[in-house]
Amino acid sequence: MHNMAIALKEEGHQISGSDDNFFEPSKSRLAKHGLLPENTGWNPDAITPDIDAIILGMHAKGDNPELQKAKELGLKIYSFPEYIYEHSKNKQRIVIAGSHGKTTVTAMILHALKTLGHDFDYAVGAQLDGFETMVRLSDSAAFIIIEGDEYLTSALDPRPKFLAYKHHIAVLNGIAWDHYNVFPTYEGYVGQFEKLSLATPKAGTIIYQELDPEVKRIAEANEGDLLKFPYSKPKVEIKDGTTYVIHEKEKFPLQIFGEHNLQNLAGAQKVCERLCVAPEDFYKAMQSFTGAGRRLEKLSETADKIVFRDFAHSPSKVKAVTEAVKAQYPNKSVTACLELHSFSSLNKEFIGQYKGAMDSVDTAIVYFNPKTVASKNLEPITDEQIQQAFGRQDVVVVSDSSILKDKLNEVKGVSLLMSSGNFDNIELT
Repeated sequence: MHNMAIALKEEGHQISGSDDNFFEPSKSRLAKHGLLPENTGWNPDAITPDIDAIILGMHAKGDNPELQKAKELGLKIYSFPEYIYEHSKNKQRIVIAGSHGKTTVTAMILHALKTLGHDFDYAVGAQLDGFETMVRLSDSAAFIIIEGDEYLTSALDPRPKFLAYKHHIAVLNGIAWDHYNVFPTYEGYVGQFEKLSLATPKAGTIIYQELDPEVKRIAEANEGDLLKFPYSKPKVEIKDGTTYVIHEKEKFPLQIFGEHNLQNLAGAQKVCERLCVAPEDFYKAMQSFTGAGRRLEKLSETADKIVFRDFAHSPSKVKAVTEAVKAQYPNKSVTACLELHSFSSLNKEFIGQYKGAMDSVDTAIVYFNPKTVASKNLEPITDEQIQQAFGRQDVVVVSDSSILKDKLNEVKGVSLLMSSGNFDNIELT
């Protein structure tokens, strides 16, 4: 939302807003652009008839006093994805979806297009090197690249966000059960991606990851009048710790690694090819791609220790990232630390989905804050329940951030820190 505010101000609009709390980095960035409200909290008096439109954030509740005032005044109210669509309804819309990898695929596409000098709009869920904001909405670009989330659109709209964008091209990258609080059954969760596939218009395109059985089933079951392009991963070789992608006998060194990143790369390449980018130009551009923020992001490297950070929090993401790091550093000791922070990961009904997710690493640490469990109105969880859920009796369970900091400082070799939160703000390097 704060990136949307900055992007709209950059386009010349008059922007104001409010929230019940402000966190970094959004607080500093809003202040930098003169958009940080003087006061925290809700002020219905700020909602006046001269406002052209309200953009409603995903976490605003239905009883929000400013929202109620806007409805009383009959103001135009958009959710975040509805406004993206409204601004881009005369553009070609490419939506990148999937339980995991959608941010990275989107970031790869944006990096390639920018490196090659294309004009485009975008909305992506991570800060990227070379991009001031995570949202761009211009009058000049002919198309927009959108990271499509399956989470609910807003308090007024229970649709998955990705349906609101009304795509021309959809990418289905990988499906693994997530958002247990919204989709309490696996079938209900997968059904959202089926809706996305079926929403593809006549003469539209589905680009899908054929190694994922659910994705393959959903894409191939759609018998509509549309184009389908499967992808898996490019031909590669790994030499001296560097992964090279091979295209027509030419080798392109990459700064990324791991099976899932290579699958993401294949998906991004298929999209760029639909946008008239030649494969060799795409791979040349990707040589300088270092990754999306908090997606296998290298925080530090010394002679005896390398530290990576990743947004991984769902079971499939944790498994994929830990396996990728261990495969890249087979001769080093790898310690993985996962913070249980999301509603799903802290739910006793769901936590068993993590069984085997950290088996590939030498040392597994799981951290959670009991206050976070309580704040989500969930039942307390015990160390024994976590050990049983992960299927490793040697998993180290920590619930005190100061103890966690001491343990991480003792680690040598490779450290992988995974969370959708922030480890309660401890120093990570």
